[in-house]
Amino acid sequence: MRRMPLSAETAQKLAAHLKVPLEHLMHMPQHILLQKLAEMAQADAAGAAGASDSEGKKDGAR
Repeated sequence: MRRMPLSAETAQKLAAHLKVPLEHLMHMPQHILLQKLAEMAQADAAGAAGASDSEGKKDGAR
């Protein structure tokens, strides 16, 4: 089995998101790693959408 080609930055973000050491992350099966990356991306997108929605409401109230 080949390792997932992750950038160092992505690996660090994913390890922090999952609260696991980088060493454990690098030995995760590829299908689980892809699933966790998708979950992290959805969480980031939801957080960014929530932040932009709240800013939009502030601008609209003026």
